[in-house]
Amino acid sequence: MLNKFLKNIHNKYSRFFKYIFFLRYLFATFFLSILLFLIAPIFLNHEKKAELIKNYLKENYDFQINEYENIKYKAFPLPNFEFKKTQIKFLKSNSNLNVNYLTVFPKTFSIYNLNNFQANKIILKENFINLKISNFYNFIEQLSKKRKKISFNDLNIKIVNDDKFIIKLENIFFSNFGYKKNFIEGKVFSKKFEAKLEDNLEFIEFKLPSSDIITNLDLNKKTKKGTFKSKVLYTNFKFDFEYNNKSLKIFNSYLRNKNLSFDNETLITLTPFLEIKSNFEFEELNSEIFKKIDLIELLEKKNIIKKINSKNTIIFKSKKFSKNFINDLNLKVDLAHGRLNYEKDFLIEKNFFKCKGDLNLLEEYPLLYFNCSILIKDKKRLLKKFSINMKTSDEVLGLKIKGNLNIFNKKINFEQISLNEKKFPKEDLKYFKNSFENILFNKSFLEIFEIKKIKDYILEII
Repeated sequence: MLNKFLKNIHNKYSRFFKYIFFLRYLFATFFLSILLFLIAPIFLNHEKKAELIKNYLKENYDFQINEYENIKYKAFPLPNFEFKKTQIKFLKSNSNLNVNYLTVFPKTFSIYNLNNFQANKIILKENFINLKISNFYNFIEQLSKKRKKISFNDLNIKIVNDDKFIIKLENIFFSNFGYKKNFIEGKVFSKKFEAKLEDNLEFIEFKLPSSDIITNLDLNKKTKKGTFKSKVLYTNFKFDFEYNNKSLKIFNSYLRNKNLSFDNETLITLTPFLEIKSNFEFEELNSEIFKKIDLIELLEKKNIIKKINSKNTIIFKSKKFSKNFINDLNLKVDLAHGRLNYEKDFLIEKNFFKCKGDLNLLEEYPLLYFNCSILIKDKKRLLKKFSINMKTSDEVLGLKIKGNLNIFNKKINFEQISLNEKKFPKEDLKYFKNSFENILFNKSFLEIFEIKKIKDYILEII
């Protein structure tokens, strides 16, 4: 019965089965033709094709292949031409890139077409570039504006300024197409980072996940105005800026954390020479942060110091009921050609302090010159600030001190000290000097301002 059923099916659909079996050979022939189409170029010489590809990349990607070791054709997983050990010059940013593997994926009919080469995308693997800091933005802008598809795997960027190393970005991945379009990831300071770019490069977001760092940059290219925001751990930093070819203006700027809080306005003049003018208004200032500053290391960077010209005003007003040691502070600091001039006045419990002087930062052993006057109206409250309790008179005291201080050698020289216009003799000046060096200046310059040390010094000389 079953055999009869199968025989009827065979008789009725024999033509259909013959057609199916014929398609089997047709598909095999078609597949073999495609395979030969893809594989055959492996055995050809591609030097002529290399010139076509070089011209295509120059016209469509704005970079020029200066040299390469060899070119190979690979059929799988997708047909591509691979340049090995290639040197590329980005024309707009005038930057040279060394690429171990430059892979060009041609359109299907461009595999054999010698007249009109076209590519779907290019991928650059294992890349290294020395990039001047002045060309960095142009380099990123050139990549982000590419309409043709381009992708970088393992891009390493060394940023320099006047042939001096600034920073290195490692293992960077970047693509201007696909689900990770205009997304950058890599390493900086051996830590992973992520960045996102808008198509017009008017918004940039940067993240350092392991350090809880997030920064955002909004930029209006037409007006050259923008906003920068940053969050680093528990510190928030934000400023607006306006740029032209001659200056950079920073305003509506603030920084907030538990130890430091200030508002700031800065004008950076770029031409004809670099000059910086800044105004800082502090609301919160923890003196403990100064202990982390290596002053000697900073003073050793004389090549940088002599290039800075700046005028800075610093204002601090203590909030009511706060525990700040200083009530009000006004400080002006001007730096030009390595010479620093300062003038400051501050208030501690109705007692007025004023100092001015200068410091040549380019000298081998910088001397800080000072000329200070102190008007003590409430001696009792002033001593109480240093946890010193003693009976005092209501007499108003006028103290004047003049001298210089050697930062590296930890020495001080008092030229003159007077109290209510009465000068102290040389023997007393020598005593004040020795006590100062043994108690206040026995370690570092910044530790001179420690409350406990000042207390010990006062108790010593009273």
